[in-house]
Amino acid sequence: MKLNIAVLSGDGIGPEVTEQAVKALDAVAEYYLHDFVFKEALVGATAIEKTGTPLPKKTIAICKECDTVLFGAIGDPKFDNDPRTKIYPEQGLLGLRNELNLYANIRPVIVYNYLLNNSPLKPQNARGTNILIYRELSAGLFYGEKGFNENEQQAYDACTYTVAQIERIAHDAFKAAQGRKKKLTLVDKSNVLETSRLWRRTVMAMAKLYPNVAVELMYVDQAAAKIILNPKSFDVILTANLIGDFISEEASALVGSKGIMASASLGEKYSLFEPIHGSYPVATNKGIANPIGAILSAAMLLEHFNLLDEAEAIKRSITKAMELNLTTPDLNKQKPLSTEKIGDFIADYICNPDLTNFNIENIYLGQSTII
Repeated sequence: MKLNIAVLSGDGIGPEVTEQAVKALDAVAEYYLHDFVFKEALVGATAIEKTGTPLPKKTIAICKECDTVLFGAIGDPKFDNDPRTKIYPEQGLLGLRNELNLYANIRPVIVYNYLLNNSPLKPQNARGTNILIYRELSAGLFYGEKGFNENEQQAYDACTYTVAQIERIAHDAFKAAQGRKKKLTLVDKSNVLETSRLWRRTVMAMAKLYPNVAVELMYVDQAAAKIILNPKSFDVILTANLIGDFISEEASALVGSKGIMASASLGEKYSLFEPIHGSYPVATNKGIANPIGAILSAAMLLEHFNLLDEAEAIKRSITKAMELNLTTPDLNKQKPLSTEKIGDFIADYICNPDLTNFNIENIYLGQSTII
């Protein structure tokens, strides 16, 4: 298969971790005889510095010309300290979601057995957690009308949803639940918000189309507590944009490191894949950023194009790295590997899946894993 992939590395650690994801995709292309063409483009603070805008028209054009987008990270603290700034890096990602009509953010939250001790929960509570979060991405407070009154003593943010916007992501979430444990939890605030009441009415009407899926209704405050108390009780979570932002961040903490989590943002035509962590500016160019989330995002990209064996090859290589405790300081403080060396190991293992003997010292020296 030939895929044209727009690569938007972004800011901070984005370029470092995205480089490792591209390295893994190159290894997949070599081993499985695919043709992956990467086209780089600017976004975020880097784009502001070079073009004056966080989302240049050229970047939009490249993304629309390509089959999909591999995204790094976005943000720079120098833009965070001035709340009156009119241009900031995050506008690049929000604008791109809007331009590509990406309406569904999908985030897997899996607590792996070999990382149980890294979870803030007790191992017996964290074990078995496997949640798939569907967050609506194109409407709600993020995109509603907003502003100040004349003397700037009052501010407002409007939240609006249509039935059609709710239905399109709900269909996706229901279908995902059918292929899992057949349970869908709608998380909202319908005891307060009219938009949440519309969500409930719409989702419950749609439930008749999916009779084999059990629907659970839960307020966001209840869900926030239950994610900590009993995370394995969830299967598929469906929620609105702002609530999904909070819930998915909370759930990500269960894993033990945000650096190993991936996400997909999907629309009817376009798609974008990115790790969930931010730009982590203090770690920039230090080789300590965990690239696993970015590499898993590459695996999700492959799954989206039905390259399931190829995606599994990436996941298998990541599992092997974790089993050998080959990871960055966030998960291995005693003897960590650099961002680049983890990428090298994973790419090497993708191309040598039958490898069973490893020279660990060679790996730490950045030499081949092959004996």
